[in-house]
Amino acid sequence: MSHRPLQTYQGSCHCGAVSFRIQTDFPELTTCDCSICRRKNALMVKVHESAFELLSGQEALVEYQFHTLTAHHYFCGTCGIYPFHRKRVTPDYYGVNVFCLEEFDPTGIPIRATVGAGMA
Repeated sequence: MSHRPLQTYQGSCHCGAVSFRIQTDFPELTTCDCSICRRKNALMVKVHESAFELLSGQEALVEYQFHTLTAHHYFCGTCGIYPFHRKRVTPDYYGVNVFCLEEFDPTGIPIRATVGAGMA
C-alpha cells in the first residue's frame, strides 16, 4: 500500500450546512457493493473517530440505518449529500466520502472493492 503524508482535509456537503475535518494518509480508498453504497456510488476513506471532527451541521444531519441497524449513514437534510457514515464492522471508524473533501484528488490511491452485500 502506498501512503501519502498525514494531512488534514476539510469536507462538506453540497450546500455547506454540514462541514467536517479529517486527518489521514490515504492508505487506500474503498467502494462497497451493499445496496445503499451501490446507489450512492461513493468512494470512501476509512478514518478513526479520533481523526474525524464534525465542525458544523449536527442539526442538519439525517441518519439512515438498515439491515442490522449497526452502521449509521448520515446525509445532509438540506441538499441530500452523503458525507460520511459510522462503519458497521468497525464502529469506531468513519467511512468518509472523498468526493466531499476540498481540493482532494484521488489519483494514484489504490481502490479496494469491499463486499458488503454478502455480510450477514
